[in-house]
Amino acid sequence: MITEEIVHIKGLPKKLIVFLHGYVHCAESVNHRISCLCDNLNDYAIHIPQAPQACEIHEDKRQWYSMHRFDADDMRRQVPTIEECVAIYDKMTLGLQQAYDEVAPYIEQTLLEYGLNWSDVYLCGFSQGAMVALYTGMMLPQQVRGVISFSGILAGKSHVCKHAESRPDTLLIHGNQDTYVRFEAQEYTRQQLKNLGCSVKTEIIDGGLHAISEEAQQAAVSFIKQQEKIRKTA
Repeated sequence: MITEEIVHIKGLPKKLIVFLHGYVHCAESVNHRISCLCDNLNDYAIHIPQAPQACEIHEDKRQWYSMHRFDADDMRRQVPTIEECVAIYDKMTLGLQQAYDEVAPYIEQTLLEYGLNWSDVYLCGFSQGAMVALYTGMMLPQQVRGVISFSGILAGKSHVCKHAESRPDTLLIHGNQDTYVRFEAQEYTRQQLKNLGCSVKTEIIDGGLHAISEEAQQAAVSFIKQQEKIRKTA
């Protein structure tokens, strides 16, 4: 169970943003990197839950699921083609489902506390957290307002394509110099989500590495504000 979190509340919470940290990260490491997001949205509750699992390669950090269980030699970063890379991420369904079983009840409980609905949720994540956010957003029976992936990829694609229950609007943000989750993952993920019927936007961070940059946060803020503008006029 998720028992640790960092929470930012600005104004009266009318929307909920849940931001999932990455592998070998923790809630505090993300908290230091999303000040632009926190400062530019009013009447939002921003929650950064901490993964319950200690990281397998750094006991002071956390993980949503084991990467070494599915890729013991980190071959996903070494194989020459995106197809080979995708095949490795496709093996991670059990880990993703384990994370889903922790994240989904956490969001549900948080919504009850604020008196909000699933349609008031923006689910964000960085790196492994982005993979969990994408998986969770697609597998939830209730559709969230939007999913924002920072340096992520649609992992567990074969399972998602067969069993996805939702089609959330999605923003994929990726640096074109990312060497951890390769940049080609953005176009691959865009195409898979589009094929499933999602509305997908992309933002390329020119020269961007594997990080949550201010430019990336600004893109996320713009996406959220545009989604809310559309919602008000619908």
